[in-house]
Amino acid sequence: MKKKILHSYEHLSSHYEFDVDRKPYNAYLERPAMIDLLPELREKNVLDAGCAAGWYARYMADHGADVTAVDLSPSMIDATKRRAENASIHAFVHDLSNPLPMENESFDFIISSLTLHYIKDWTPIFQEFYRTLKPGGTLLFSTHHPFMDYMNHDVDTYYACQQLQEEWTVNGEKVPMTFYRRPLEKIISAVTDHFRFIQLSEPKPTPEFKEVHPKGFHKVSTKPNFIIVKAEKPEPK
Repeated sequence: MKKKILHSYEHLSSHYEFDVDRKPYNAYLERPAMIDLLPELREKNVLDAGCAAGWYARYMADHGADVTAVDLSPSMIDATKRRAENASIHAFVHDLSNPLPMENESFDFIISSLTLHYIKDWTPIFQEFYRTLKPGGTLLFSTHHPFMDYMNHDVDTYYACQQLQEEWTVNGEKVPMTFYRRPLEKIISAVTDHFRFIQLSEPKPTPEFKEVHPKGFHKVSTKPNFIIVKAEKPEPK
């Protein structure tokens, strides 16, 4: 599974570096909703967990954060480093299924954009997020909406975590993608086992989405595509 994901994203790295910033599902659906939920960034230590080509890393650095960015794909990290020119970003390859190479309570904020659905077992990841986040620090992540995956795929049962496959057409070429869907209960319990739940968001498209993709605009205006969760590591009592 991990090799499949790595192969796909190595193949997609140039697309993420040069094209995704203008794609409506990213630029005009997920990103505006995530930005609305960002905490104060100035002079904060931030982890971008699954940074892809570094859009969030650069955004946060430009708003005063000291950013550590990790991704499974070496090509994505190369793209992040190119985007990080003259910015406070330290980027390196890391598999989020393994322990993070940071000290306890290293970060004020952890963000993970559209990454966690590629990982089956969330328990060790959230344990590491908890370990490396400072008390009072914020966790913000986006993932596939369980309703979307349930409706769009042949799912045995809504209540199980299930591996799914689909094909993305990128620049006329079909790229196989493999990921996991899980019910809302499992998404929320992964958070509340370690953090204090703050907010859940189901992003809606901006007007710009309609301008570039009218057909898709109706779809994402009436059916959820992504889910965003914001949580906080409790202060010690």
